[in-house]
Amino acid sequence: MRAETSETKQALRSGYTTGSCATATSLAAARLLLEDKVTETCTITLPRGQTVEFKLTDCRLSNHHSALASTIKDAGDDPDVTHGATVFAEVELCEQAGVYFQAAQGVGIVTLEGLSINKGEPAINPIPRQMMTSHLTLLAEEQNYTGGFKVSIGVENGEAIAKKTMNPRLGIVGGLSILGTTGIVRPFSCSAYIASIQQGIDVAYQNGVKHIAACTGSTSEQRAQNIYNLPEMALIEMGDFVGAVFKQLRKSPIAKLSLVAGFGKLSKLANGHMDLHSRSSDIDLKALANIAKQAGANTALCQQIMSSNTSLQALKLSHQHNIPLGDATCKQALTITSELIPKSIQAEVWAINKQGDVVGHADWVYGQRPLRGVS
Repeated sequence: MRAETSETKQALRSGYTTGSCATATSLAAARLLLEDKVTETCTITLPRGQTVEFKLTDCRLSNHHSALASTIKDAGDDPDVTHGATVFAEVELCEQAGVYFQAAQGVGIVTLEGLSINKGEPAINPIPRQMMTSHLTLLAEEQNYTGGFKVSIGVENGEAIAKKTMNPRLGIVGGLSILGTTGIVRPFSCSAYIASIQQGIDVAYQNGVKHIAACTGSTSEQRAQNIYNLPEMALIEMGDFVGAVFKQLRKSPIAKLSLVAGFGKLSKLANGHMDLHSRSSDIDLKALANIAKQAGANTALCQQIMSSNTSLQALKLSHQHNIPLGDATCKQALTITSELIPKSIQAEVWAINKQGDVVGHADWVYGQRPLRGVS
C-alpha cells in the first residue's frame, strides 16, 4: 500500500511494463534457440507501434531444448515496486504449434474469479500474452519453424515483492502479475493503477463483497479499517484515480461505496475532477471559499480561505469560526459521486487530515438527503 501522494509537481520519466520485459526476454530466448545467436539487446514492438530496445542481463542456453534471457525492469520515475527487478523468460521448443505460458519463480497463480485470467492460470495478463505470442509467431515464420514455444515467465524475488502489491487481495498467490496494456509505464502507473482498481472491484463483486472502501493511500486505508474493519478484499487502493472507481462500479455495482481520502483531494472531487493528482488538477481555494459561504461563512472568512496557503489551512480557519467546511466539502463530493455511479449503490465520503483524523463526512442512500456528518 502506497503513501498518500503529495501535491508537488515535477517532470517525470516513463518506463516499461513487466509485460514488455517478458516480451523482450522471451523473444531473445527463442531467438537463441532458433538462430543459435547470443545477443546483448532485444528490440520489440509495443501495442501502439513504438519500437524499443531492451538491454539483456543474461542470454544463454539452459539445455538443447530451452534457453533463458533476463532484463532489469526500468519503471522510469514511477513508484513501482517492480522497478529494478529482474524479469526473466525460459523458453522451450515443443512440437505442437502455439505459445503456452507457465509461471516461473516469482510469478503468481490466479486463485479467485473476477480477473481477466482464469483460476489456475499463471498471472500473465492478456495483453502481455498477446505481445509475446505475436513476436514469437513472427519469429517462427521468419525461421520456417513449425513447432511451438513453452514460455515460463519469472521475476527474481517476485514472491517477496508481491507482498507490497494488491495481489494477495486479488487472490494471486506465489508472486507478481505480468502486466501492461500499452507496454509503457506512465509516471505514477496510471495504467497499472487503473488496471488494479478494475481487478480489485471485479474480484470483490464476483466474490460477494457488499461494501468496499476506495482509499487514496495507506493513511486513508487505515482510517477505513478503523471505522469498518472490512476484509482485505474490500479495500480498493484507488490512488488518485477516483474516476476509474466510478467507471468500474457501473460494471460491478457493489451495494455500498465508502470513499476515504485527504481533504485536499476530496475538494478536487467536489469541484468535479476525476484525477486527484496535482499533475491533472489543482486545489481551488476560491471553490472552497464558495463551499464555506454556502455553509455560513461571512465575507471576511471567505477572503481568508482564498488567501490560505493550503486546503488544510482553509479547513482550520473554517473550524475556528464553527463553519463545517469538511462536511460541506464531503457533501458536495458525494453529490458528484452519486451522479456518476449506479443508483443502487449507497455512497459515502470521508475526509481525513495528514494524521488520518476524520475532518469531514457525508453519506446518504442515493436520492435521499444526507443522513449525518461528523467533524
